[in-house]
Amino acid sequence: MDTNANPIKDREELLFLLAEAAEFEHTVMCSYLYAAMSLKRSTDEGVTEGELAAIERWRKQIRIVALEEMLHLSLVNNLLTAFGGAPHFARPNFPVPSGRFPADLEFNLSPFNESTLQHFMFIEKPLEIDIPDGTAFRHLHHYHREVRRDLFSPSPTDYPSQGHLYHTIANGIDALAAELGHEVLFAGHGQAQVSGAQFALPGLFAVTDLESAHRALEEIVTQGEGAPAHSQDSHYARFRNVLDEYKQMKADRPEFEPARPTIVNPVLLDPAHKNSHARVTHSQAMRVVDLGNCLYTLMLRTFAQVFAPNPLPQPLRTGLAQTATTMMYALTSVGDAASRLPLKQGHTGPAAGLSFELPGSIGQLVQHCAAQVLSERALQLAGVARAIESEVVLPGVADSLEQVAKKLAKLHAEFESGQPVSAPVPVNLGKAESAATQVAPAQVLVVSEDDPNSASTEAIHINYDTKRCIHSRNCVLNAPRVFLANVKGPWLHPEVTTADHMAEIAQDCPSGAITYHRLDGGSDEVAPEVNVLRVRENGPYAVHAEVALDGQAPMFRATLCRCGKSRNKPFCDSTHLEVGFIATGERTYIESDPLQVRCGTLEIDPTPNGPLEFTGNLEICGGTGHTIQRVQTARLCRCGGSANKPFCDNTHARIGFRSDQ
Repeated sequence: MDTNANPIKDREELLFLLAEAAEFEHTVMCSYLYAAMSLKRSTDEGVTEGELAAIERWRKQIRIVALEEMLHLSLVNNLLTAFGGAPHFARPNFPVPSGRFPADLEFNLSPFNESTLQHFMFIEKPLEIDIPDGTAFRHLHHYHREVRRDLFSPSPTDYPSQGHLYHTIANGIDALAAELGHEVLFAGHGQAQVSGAQFALPGLFAVTDLESAHRALEEIVTQGEGAPAHSQDSHYARFRNVLDEYKQMKADRPEFEPARPTIVNPVLLDPAHKNSHARVTHSQAMRVVDLGNCLYTLMLRTFAQVFAPNPLPQPLRTGLAQTATTMMYALTSVGDAASRLPLKQGHTGPAAGLSFELPGSIGQLVQHCAAQVLSERALQLAGVARAIESEVVLPGVADSLEQVAKKLAKLHAEFESGQPVSAPVPVNLGKAESAATQVAPAQVLVVSEDDPNSASTEAIHINYDTKRCIHSRNCVLNAPRVFLANVKGPWLHPEVTTADHMAEIAQDCPSGAITYHRLDGGSDEVAPEVNVLRVRENGPYAVHAEVALDGQAPMFRATLCRCGKSRNKPFCDSTHLEVGFIATGERTYIESDPLQVRCGTLEIDPTPNGPLEFTGNLEICGGTGHTIQRVQTARLCRCGGSANKPFCDNTHARIGFRSDQ
């Protein structure tokens, strides 16, 4: 196929092809998720420990690819809104009807096996590589989607791979930019653009001009095909490596089956397939698949609202993105449960699976009540999940949905009910001059008989919180005459140094266990110019920001547990040392746009039995100080089990993490 042929003739055709690209990315993402959900979870399912370890590696690789397909869908939606279109989250239900995509591109919901992996490679193949499709993909439909230049309406076109589609779009964008002019072509307003700052998806950025449009298209094609250098991180290469390892393990033990025998293209609601052999009729499976479809629809509604072209307050857009991400993780748990249940009554034959059916419109809601409507639905689904839990294990799903409903209701109250919203204001703060070598004037020490961890002079009051201390020893090493360990009587002696030095020592305490209040008119502690979270090697998260945490007084410093074992959650209490927690504080940089504002309130929400959810401007850094990612929302692991540390990957639900223990 000549990718330079058939340039896009007008804006309508450009929006038409971008909408198809969105449906392509969305449909293939569901295919990948279905295969991952079919994979076995324990040795009780007939696999060895070594085989289970391989299965977990394969699940991780497919999850990475599926998340990048979500990135591609988001970039395509940014392209749509850049050219004046609307975000597009619709797609055809499975089985995909003929004509919706080229006949050479068949899409199914299929369990993990050799044929399915070969099919995934076929979808993601580079332009110059010719490989066969999986043997189970028979391509029964034969038709040709011919570009109709004799019609003014946009018409679908054939393309042998997604790379061809995106090259056609890229050529069309260049042609239209030359014809209409850059400013006219990029007519969409920026309020509908979503970047990695609002939606913690590595590689997501706004599309505002010709350069960023080509950058978005290049990112999609390169991540998929790996062209032109065939990167080992490409989807094609990832699937090829998984297939090679799978074939070797199958040769070593022919009885090895890594996946449950889930049905191809399960159907629950579609009346056109009500007599299909793939129809889910088992009573428990019907309820679980129904819940999954409802949750999937709610997630898409929420994503659609994230991309709303309205001038949303940034915290509202970020909060909606957070809830959509939480729903995505809950959906994987429901899909896993569905693949464990039989398709039909009688417990024979193939297993069921999540059908990803969209029962109707998933367009945007009226903005002044969107979060309210989404909250109402989330609470309903939480009740459904709670009822199903009495019969089927759905780890953490009901809890997650209740938390989502609560957060959405809060977003509605704050941003949709007419309440004024104040934006964060940058502040210029200077570091106080060190007073470590200054001589303190004669001061009188005042110690409370009721609280030995509190002491004052006429210049400053200091307080020590035993529960927050992680024994970093900055205080006893930098001010040994102030902090006297293992003594009888008063052990805090702020009278031996200056108030400035005392304030400096307190601000150097990473856990916030030491706080102070100036009594001499000096400045109390203020928020930093840059909100920072440092991932400590084999230890906690160290946060320096204007922290808002429910049930706690305002604070600027905190160390938060990430081993899952602290007896003072969400704060660290050094239990990670007792249990031998091992987790690196270093991680490679994740591409992210610089934050326009780097300070402001940082909300921290320790979700029940789930991750730490951050909302606000934040730079996540490694223990040595290098930037990992700049975000306005993040879900960080606090169960200690995530394979994607420091980020949550929903392991907490599978291992039964309890935040109250």
